[in-house]
Amino acid sequence: MDRPGVAEQSGEPVKSLLDSLSVATAYNRIAGQNVERLAALSDGIFAVAMTLLVLDLRVPAAEVIHSEHDLWQSLRALAPRLLMYMMTFLTLGIFWVGQQTQLNHLKRSDRSLSWIHIVFLFAVTLTPFSTMLLAEFIAYRLALLAYWLNILLLGATLYFSWKCATGAALVKEDIPAEVSGAICRRIVIGQVLYAFGALLCFVSTYWSIAFIVLVQLNYAIAPRWPRRLRL
Repeated sequence: MDRPGVAEQSGEPVKSLLDSLSVATAYNRIAGQNVERLAALSDGIFAVAMTLLVLDLRVPAAEVIHSEHDLWQSLRALAPRLLMYMMTFLTLGIFWVGQQTQLNHLKRSDRSLSWIHIVFLFAVTLTPFSTMLLAEFIAYRLALLAYWLNILLLGATLYFSWKCATGAALVKEDIPAEVSGAICRRIVIGQVLYAFGALLCFVSTYWSIAFIVLVQLNYAIAPRWPRRLRL
């Protein structure tokens, strides 16, 4: 027959484990609720990523410039990097606006939603690398596809974050019914257009880049198309 003291001692680890699980569950319920802190983190990371982009634009070395013609040729050689800088700056601007639009409609966040946005910010930090890769190998399909995968990760996490927010009832109650559909529709249509642009790389990477820039200009400028043509 087991002694009472032995039975009590054998039950202590189980009780401690249950207590720790209860504490973890309680922590998960209260963690990551502050939307303002999430927005502040996002602003900082976007600012750093957008600043890092310009570091790939280097002034031509003075020792190789001896005339206006030399400077002109050096600036022409810099054109692909300048184009990639402008394209990615637009990309980050579009996704910053998209994320801020979502955050502005949240009454609070939670742990799961915060981590989804952290994954989104991870994709943001990758943009300087994918941009430099494409600028260096602008004629290579693999570089273009790597750049598109970066955009795909941005769009997918942003879409999933809104689905998570609406599913967990984290959005404000007073937002119009059409807002949720508009947010999802904008992301999906944008990603379809980006995917089509990426497919154009099998014709020419330059065609892909040109199409992606047009898509970005449409989203950034938001021209007043007829309702049936709007994205």
